[in-house]
Amino acid sequence: MKRFYSLLVAILMVATAVTAADKDKQKQEQRLRTAGQVLSDILKMPDDIPQDLLDKAKCVVVIPSVLKAAFVVGGSYGRGAMVCRSGRDFTGRWGAPAMYVLEGGSFGFQIGGQATDFVLLVINAQGARSLLNTKVKLGAGVSAAAGPVGRSAGASTDAYMRAEILTYSRSRGLFAGASLNGSSLHPDNEANEQLYGRKISAKEIVIGHGPGTPEGAETLISLLDKASPHGSPAETKDR
Repeated sequence: MKRFYSLLVAILMVATAVTAADKDKQKQEQRLRTAGQVLSDILKMPDDIPQDLLDKAKCVVVIPSVLKAAFVVGGSYGRGAMVCRSGRDFTGRWGAPAMYVLEGGSFGFQIGGQATDFVLLVINAQGARSLLNTKVKLGAGVSAAAGPVGRSAGASTDAYMRAEILTYSRSRGLFAGASLNGSSLHPDNEANEQLYGRKISAKEIVIGHGPGTPEGAETLISLLDKASPHGSPAETKDR
């Protein structure tokens, strides 16, 4: 009888662990769906991301609903996903997503929280590799600038010429270039493990042969495939 109860406890523990793992995966899948919805909404706007810049992007990072903390000392924190083009120089089709965290701090008089969606374009391969290898500080570890908006905004703008990452925000229905200098961006290793069912680095997801595209990322990937199926030929080499 004692052995029976021990076996029953073991079975219950395994079942509980499996259920928890499923819930964790579903949470990450939902984050991917939310990221896809954010990108869908932005791409439908009259003044959205310039086509030539989207074509030049090696990776796109979508961080939905970043919430700024309230009262006097403000901070920000958001979790989302990065999708990169396949291939050594990031010029192929869009691959599997890696989960990422955006963190930042600001000081000033802030009363009340406000959620903001962020989209970041990683313009060159060097910037992409930096994000895959380590935690980076925007404006320090990699150069970043507020991106131009509107289909008429050309890739020759000063923002593009200087920056490795172009940053955008959407808040209260408005979409515009945003300054994220001082914020940090790094892989969400725990979320990647939950999503793919094993410990796996962002670099393995993006540059490796790929663990397959999660179901929750289908909208996000299909939107990028439709909006910019191939990288710009002019950007096949690092600047």
